[in-house]
Amino acid sequence: MAQARSRTWVYVITIIAIAAATFAVMLLMQNIALRKEEGKQVVFQVANIDETVVNPAEWGKNFPRQYDSYLRTVDTVRTRHGGSDAFQKLDVDPRWRELFKGYAFGVDYREERGHAYMLADQDMTERVKDFKQPGACLHCHSAIIPAYRAKGKEAGVPDSDSLGQIMKGFEIVCAMDYKDARTLVEHPVTCQDCHAPQSMALRVTRPGFLNGIQRLAESGQSLPHLPSIERWQKGDRSKPYDPNVDASRQEMRSFVCGQCHVEYYFKGTGKMLTYPWHDGINMEQIETYYDSVGHKDWTHATSGAPVLKAQHPEFEMWNQGIHARSGVACADCHMPYYREGAVKISDHHIRSPLLNIARACQNCHRSPEDEILARAQRIQDKTSDLMIRAEEAVIDLIKAIEVAKINGADSLSLTKPRDFHRKAQWRLDFVAAENSMGFHAPQDATRILGEAIDYARQGYMELVRNKAVLTAEAR
Repeated sequence: MAQARSRTWVYVITIIAIAAATFAVMLLMQNIALRKEEGKQVVFQVANIDETVVNPAEWGKNFPRQYDSYLRTVDTVRTRHGGSDAFQKLDVDPRWRELFKGYAFGVDYREERGHAYMLADQDMTERVKDFKQPGACLHCHSAIIPAYRAKGKEAGVPDSDSLGQIMKGFEIVCAMDYKDARTLVEHPVTCQDCHAPQSMALRVTRPGFLNGIQRLAESGQSLPHLPSIERWQKGDRSKPYDPNVDASRQEMRSFVCGQCHVEYYFKGTGKMLTYPWHDGINMEQIETYYDSVGHKDWTHATSGAPVLKAQHPEFEMWNQGIHARSGVACADCHMPYYREGAVKISDHHIRSPLLNIARACQNCHRSPEDEILARAQRIQDKTSDLMIRAEEAVIDLIKAIEVAKINGADSLSLTKPRDFHRKAQWRLDFVAAENSMGFHAPQDATRILGEAIDYARQGYMELVRNKAVLTAEAR
């Protein structure tokens, strides 16, 4: 009898245990289903967003997580070779006052801050306050597409041709005085500059990039890391290459950054913002284009050379580096994904990957954070050391030309030394202005700086051969 009661309890306990386990599994399954559903629900449709909505706070009502991280671009952090602290580079390295002598950058050359500051920083720089600048400057510092459309519409382009309106407005605003054009915009670059308001798909909106990438595709240069361009080059080419139609999503994750992080110049009297990729996108190919159109940014106040000022050719240098050839986009390192609960988010707190190694680097590089940081800083330290030697070489040439002028050298005899100055300073500045201290393409950065030193010394030796320097020193 006792055995029967005991067996009964065993059965009861077993049934209870099975029921409890079943209930727990059901709860777990329900929780998993809820989390999966939460993961899909990344949009909170609160505000109606369309092409006319420029204020990022309105977009933030629907995309609060992305907006929160965008707001953090106001953070200022100074890294070993850069960062987002707006320190005066001319004070840190006074050699650049001589290198930029006679140009606005010789007066004010501050480190860039985050995206949220890009329009405010342009307002305060002495390069804009004390020097006349065109409306073309606003192309990359503001949410300007609605202004382009408005100006295009005023010029008679119908609403049915939105791209035509933008392109016409772009042409008009580029030629305007900066102060007049500044009244047309209110916000720095915001959500609509990279995303379609209805689908949130990545898109290229900047006319400068749309024109530039077409010229690059038409150049015929091999671009194996940009397969959509190579497919277009081998196709019928009846329509111009259009990144918004032809590019893959992974390519777009670099193109949206390449809209502005590029080399450019203001073309002709209309100051048309132009990306110089007609012969290709590396340093020499850009130089070839500038030489072919006779472009100079200014005449150096000491040497008299017609020199070039590199802007911020991050996209061009990325194109020469191992990350591009490995299919790694700008956003992979500068906007790495993170999770909040079950939601996967692209980080819009855009900054140096060295400030976020765990998410920016360790997805691919299985090394400790300290080791990854040490590798990156070793590349940057060596680039910085070589850059200083290139700066000194170029300044030696500038001073030698000055001595030759004092000694009575005529303009014709200074033609070759000045040409060497142009070549040397272009190479030096191409690496210095690029925002990675050589990291985006270490081997190419080293090669370019080596060429800068070589051209500077060739220019110096040209003066020595002509006795221009030796004679002056003898006096």
